[in-house]
Amino acid sequence: MQTIIQNYLKKAKIGRKQSHQNLAIFPLLSSYANGLDYITLDEALTEGLIEVVEVSEEGTVPELKVVNKSPCMILILDGEELVGAKQNRIVNTTILIQEKTTTVIPVSCVEQGRWAHTSPRFDSQERLMAAHLRAMKSEQVHHSIRTSDDYYSDQAAIWREISRKARRMRAESPTMAMSEIYEKKRAALDGYINHFRLVEMQVGAVFMINGKVVGLDCFGKPETFSKVFRKLVESYALDAIDWQEQGRSGKALK
Repeated sequence: MQTIIQNYLKKAKIGRKQSHQNLAIFPLLSSYANGLDYITLDEALTEGLIEVVEVSEEGTVPELKVVNKSPCMILILDGEELVGAKQNRIVNTTILIQEKTTTVIPVSCVEQGRWAHTSPRFDSQERLMAAHLRAMKSEQVHHSIRTSDDYYSDQAAIWREISRKARRMRAESPTMAMSEIYEKKRAALDGYINHFRLVEMQVGAVFMINGKVVGLDCFGKPETFSKVFRKLVESYALDAIDWQEQGRSGKALK
């Protein structure tokens, strides 16, 4: 694994900065060739190649069941949101689901006020958890791995931070759903997203808000990055808008 990472980094370089208001992106470019063949979660759901459901009729908050009916591996990203069933969830870690398998995956709830079926299975709104929340959740999951070999988050902390973000951004909803924040800020988010462009050989990006590096996301091949580029930018743009709206009063992200 270390050799793979070293080879990847040797062939990587930083592209020209793109920016809009308080969000800046530095493209990560690479000629590294990843031979893995897989499709994304959104592709699999659109084509009916995968089913994501509660683990049982009763369900359990930190787990979902993924049934891969296809002959392809399916890439599910850390922070991807799954909507429907008994409550909306986000995935706790990046997972490559093997072909023709049933897998139980670790998740966190991002809709505190609902525990009732709205659909028999989950779907995708092509959305990621807001970048700041995703980073917080990842720290929790890494701690869980070190201490108990499980991929659990601090569910109470996630609910608390989503609630705070919703209040700051005036996007509260009856079920306290993270998705409502995105919907309420749709016009502003599109204003950010439309200012950023993919470049040739781009496999990732370094993201900055207010001149500070807040994240790095990279993939094994440009094809994969191009498919998730919009939702990645959106996840950082939501935090950028949060800062822009509230940062002067000291109430935004810390």
